[in-house]
Amino acid sequence: MSTLTAVRKGGIRSSGTRDTGIRGRGAALGLLAWLAGIVFFLPIAWMALTSLHSEEDAATNPPSFAAALTLDGYRDFFGAGGGASPWPALINSTTASVVSTLCVLLLALPAAYALSIRPVKKWTDVLFFFLSTKMLPAVAGLLPIYLFAKNTGLLDNVWLLVVLYTSMNLPIAVWMMQSFLAEVPVAIIEAAQIDGARLPTVLARVVAPIAAPGIAATALICFIFSWNELLFARVLTGTVAETAPVFLTGFITSQGLFLAKVCAASLVISLPVLAAGFAAQDKLVQGLSLGAVK
Repeated sequence: MSTLTAVRKGGIRSSGTRDTGIRGRGAALGLLAWLAGIVFFLPIAWMALTSLHSEEDAATNPPSFAAALTLDGYRDFFGAGGGASPWPALINSTTASVVSTLCVLLLALPAAYALSIRPVKKWTDVLFFFLSTKMLPAVAGLLPIYLFAKNTGLLDNVWLLVVLYTSMNLPIAVWMMQSFLAEVPVAIIEAAQIDGARLPTVLARVVAPIAAPGIAATALICFIFSWNELLFARVLTGTVAETAPVFLTGFITSQGLFLAKVCAASLVISLPVLAAGFAAQDKLVQGLSLGAVK
């Protein structure tokens, strides 16, 4: 009896030690996650604080944290001081990003369906072909695209950016959505087809609701890529189709770098992406982790 009691006590002591070790590792990982989050958040907080300073205080080295706060940077960004208005550029960015993202989803969903639920022959080669299109540096295709746009009269046209952003984001969207749609139960699709549902109905009413987190994650990533794109927008647009990132570069002039104004403009231009990410954060987490845990 004494031996059994000692074994039980030893087992309890060992289990308690193991639980303590697990809690300690969990606390350490939690602290590390908080430190990583703070490191990533500090530049944004620094940018927000600098945007609320005057140009003189923002240019001091080292910077002054106790400097007076002002909204002059935001007033200058929105054209209150007689500068150019940012609204045309913001509207162009919104149009190009939203329309291209919708086009990508409309094209990527049937393609991913064909590669996952109804796989074509050598579907892995097809996926590799899609991915290989991203291996070419974007600058390598800049000159032929510029000559094409010039000869067709599409320079400084926002719809050219829509086509370009759609073609640029489509391979990534197909690759992502193929893995998402592979998790859709085939039995549900077959049941809908037995009931007489055609392919558009199956995609819209069966596949899309089940794969909604993955579709939302894909849409958000495509929107971010389109909103932040600068190279093609800088070369192919002028004053009519100028996007927000191109408008932002206009604050770097020969007169110098207006740091407070640039920080204010950067913060405002980042807000649509931050708002979209915050609104779809639950779908984004579900989509990016879809299929990770069986």
